[in-house]
Amino acid sequence: MDYLEKYNYWLKDEFFDEDTKRELEAIKGDDKEILDRFHRDLTFGTAGLRGKIGAGTNRMNKYTVSLATQGLAETIKSRGKDAMRRGVAIAYDVRHFSKEFAEITAGVLAANGIKVYLFDDIRPTPLLSYTIRRLGNVSGVVITASHNPKDYNGYKVYWEEGSQILDDIGEEILNNINRVGDFSNIKFMELEEGVAKGLINYIGKEIDDEYVEKVKSLALNEDIDKEIKIVYTPLNGTGNKLVRRVLRERGFTNVIVVPEQENPDPDFTTVGYPNPEDIKAFDYAKKLGKKENADILIATDPDCDRVACMVRDFNGEYVALNGNQTGALLVNYILSSRYRDNTLPENGAIVKSIVTGDLSKAIAEKYNITTVETLTGFKNICGKANEFDRTKEYTFIMGYEESIGYVYDTIVRDKDGVISSMLIAEMAAYYKTQGKTLLDELEDIYKEYGYYLEKLISIVLEGIEGSQRIGRIMESFREDPIINIGDMELVKTIDYLKDETGNPKSNVLKYYFDDGSWYAIRPSGTEPKIKVYIYSKDKDKKASQNKIKAMEEAIINRIESIK
Repeated sequence: MDYLEKYNYWLKDEFFDEDTKRELEAIKGDDKEILDRFHRDLTFGTAGLRGKIGAGTNRMNKYTVSLATQGLAETIKSRGKDAMRRGVAIAYDVRHFSKEFAEITAGVLAANGIKVYLFDDIRPTPLLSYTIRRLGNVSGVVITASHNPKDYNGYKVYWEEGSQILDDIGEEILNNINRVGDFSNIKFMELEEGVAKGLINYIGKEIDDEYVEKVKSLALNEDIDKEIKIVYTPLNGTGNKLVRRVLRERGFTNVIVVPEQENPDPDFTTVGYPNPEDIKAFDYAKKLGKKENADILIATDPDCDRVACMVRDFNGEYVALNGNQTGALLVNYILSSRYRDNTLPENGAIVKSIVTGDLSKAIAEKYNITTVETLTGFKNICGKANEFDRTKEYTFIMGYEESIGYVYDTIVRDKDGVISSMLIAEMAAYYKTQGKTLLDELEDIYKEYGYYLEKLISIVLEGIEGSQRIGRIMESFREDPIINIGDMELVKTIDYLKDETGNPKSNVLKYYFDDGSWYAIRPSGTEPKIKVYIYSKDKDKKASQNKIKAMEEAIINRIESIK
């Protein structure tokens, strides 16, 4: 069917409810909107679905969620009765329809004879990863759109190791989705029936309690200033209870929460775009921080898998640390602390994405720790932790990527804003006892290893036209790379579609210059964006900054010339 035929099918078939039909009636005659909603099916990207909420095949709604779940159910059933008995854990965030989508997921799985463990309320995404491993589930699902705007939601699938599914499982689920055919072929059981039959079980605070104890066990230092003043904002998301609890139980006595952003708000009224990677998300925290004279500000995104921080400088202003800087600080803190305590493994490794900076790699080399690179996304980063479990080649210490995602140790196989918030607070408190801020420590790191600076450029190109332009941009860089920028000369190109590195194929291009600077370009897997990652390296700070400017100008000029 073409997009108009799909639209009319949804509009007229009795399977679809009246609310859906009213929404579709409202766009009658709007060919552009109908095309956007029905030109494709919402497909698996980064370990699942993500899209705008609404009626249509290219939207997040109860029909697309139930279809995806039927595909997941068929995948689990193909593995036999034991997999069905081990079941699926389900968590959800604060967004519009998150609870409803979670309950629909539970109902479809239960109707297929698969046991379900459904959280009784909102929970951070990393807790789902912990739960899968703790309960021995075969799979897990979290309903979240992470840091996307309020009109988005998502459906992220995990496998038995507690990490997001890789492409092999994703393709299997997608094939099973395609075999379902008509929506009326999807099985469904009401929650009450599932509970009565013992197929749906609710998870309460007992898992929270275990997880909190495990997180606290990852602490590295007790000789810290626990009176350090911290302003924390969960950005109206799921981090509020567990982040505060962990900090409180670790002994931090001066944690102040931004009151306007404390409780769940699916509209993210005070922040709009609830992404702590965007400095505007800190507006309320900065205001409160100045009032309270806080040392650091910490923000977690709505599903609490990502975390960012700002640090008060000597002028009393707050300076944001980007993902590369926070990651390098954490790598340095963790490795130096464990080196001091003689607890570093002989075959230890940190894992980072291919678009994450190289400063942490230089730090790791000092401690004889290997750096392993993967494609973007924690499904790949923690996929390495799973691989290390099997091969014993390395011991996983930490994984991170520049988009403010970090995980330490292996109790969770995904980025974890709870663990990371604790470590950031502990790290800041540790250096405070030495009379230093995190900014001071970062400067010391730069002086030792060189100024590894960076800039991320995200260009939003929505709709079909945007998607097509992204394709043209990638093709232009692929066929005709920029050879010289200033005094820097291109010495190496990696096209990850050609699988040159042993990683799975991916539409990413990476260009290395002769001084160690580089940039990468790729379409986002979850948003209508093309992303450019620019990295410079120099012993002199000003020279490194100038390299960033020169690369940005050359790259943006090329992109703007491609219509």
